[in-house]
Amino acid sequence: MPDHAVPEDYRMEQDSLGPVRVPAWAYWGAQTQRAVENFPISGLRLPRRFIRAQGIIKWAAARANRAVGALDPGRAEAIMTAAEEVIDGRWDAHFVVDVYQAGAGTSQNMNANEVIARRAREILGAVEDVRRVHPNDHVNLAQSTNDTIHVAIHIAGAEAVVQDLLPALERMEAVLRAKAQGWMGIIKTGRTHLQDAVPLRLGQEVGLGGGAGRLAAGPGRAGGGAVPHRLRGQRSRDRYQRPSRLPPPGGGGGGGADGAALPAARQHVHLHPEPGRRAGGLRPPAGAGHRPGQDRQRCAPAELGPAGGAGGA
Repeated sequence: MPDHAVPEDYRMEQDSLGPVRVPAWAYWGAQTQRAVENFPISGLRLPRRFIRAQGIIKWAAARANRAVGALDPGRAEAIMTAAEEVIDGRWDAHFVVDVYQAGAGTSQNMNANEVIARRAREILGAVEDVRRVHPNDHVNLAQSTNDTIHVAIHIAGAEAVVQDLLPALERMEAVLRAKAQGWMGIIKTGRTHLQDAVPLRLGQEVGLGGGAGRLAAGPGRAGGGAVPHRLRGQRSRDRYQRPSRLPPPGGGGGGGADGAALPAARQHVHLHPEPGRRAGGLRPPAGAGHRPGQDRQRCAPAELGPAGGAGGA
């Protein structure tokens, strides 16, 4: 909380349950505030990578909704700009819901919706007029928690694999290979079933017959001491850089709010003007691209509801 925030420095927000006091400086709203008050459990929050993924989803959904005429261009642009700022981490301090929260992540989804909606209204010069950009009716249009949370997990996980895990495995393999070469002159007693066995070179133990070899070609499971082959090389990067790998809506078991938002939105993830920086290098599968009428077919206005029609939280 900023130093200038004092108990008297608050504003009143309204939701279906009634009025809620929210810190005046906060970009979140009533639903988030209720979650903060109801679940003060651990003090832990969702990580930066997950919040970034939420921004990517909201950006893509706004673009899809604009494409089919469910959001007017001005409102959609404001939402996309605010989502860009969430992607960049500008509003991380306003994602305040405890990691231990009720439901399937509804409070976290609404935290993103409320922060983006208030910032979008600020961009439009009407920060207190919730009708201009509503968290549920506009930012969350044609989505639900069942659509967004598990997709955010997939995006965050894919970025973690591509940006952190694969480079770390490659560095580890290179180091082990170098060690193996340098230790080939060291002879040691082998061990089998806790007994002495045939002598071998230390370089062999950590090289092709040991860690480096398993990293290079291990077809088994990580639990068996071998890194899965599918995590290695360019093919693995391609595997994790495909938006088509995103799961369908309704993965939480309750179905999507309107059944079509995320299939269309995921076609827009790779259309970001700076995909390498914004979406962790996520790329469309070969031959994929935006075609006229594609969104209208997969995310029809009748399915989305009218502009201003509520998505499900």
